[in-house]
Amino acid sequence: MNKKKDFVLIDVLSKSSYEDKHLPGALNVPGDSKGFTKEVGKLAPEKDALVVVYCSSFSCQASPKAADKLAKAGYKNVYDFEGGLADWADAGFPFEREGQLVYLS
Repeated sequence: MNKKKDFVLIDVLSKSSYEDKHLPGALNVPGDSKGFTKEVGKLAPEKDALVVVYCSSFSCQASPKAADKLAKAGYKNVYDFEGGLADWADAGFPFEREGQLVYLS
């Protein structure tokens, strides 16, 4: 984000989790949804697009599974932000909620 590179940031958690808090600029496509790869395809139609997925923490397996689905669907530049929401909070960065930046402790 600091390098201002163009990428699609995807929160793969549930809609309710996303509404509670998410990384600024993230879009929500739950990783366990039936049409996950199709929905991501609407956001990142080019298979060489830079796509970053995340979930709640290092122990959460939703983002690794989502990254694997995308790689199998032909995406070439998929990254899993493994620490997810917990790592973001530990670094002291703000979250987004209802279009507003908020700091949560």
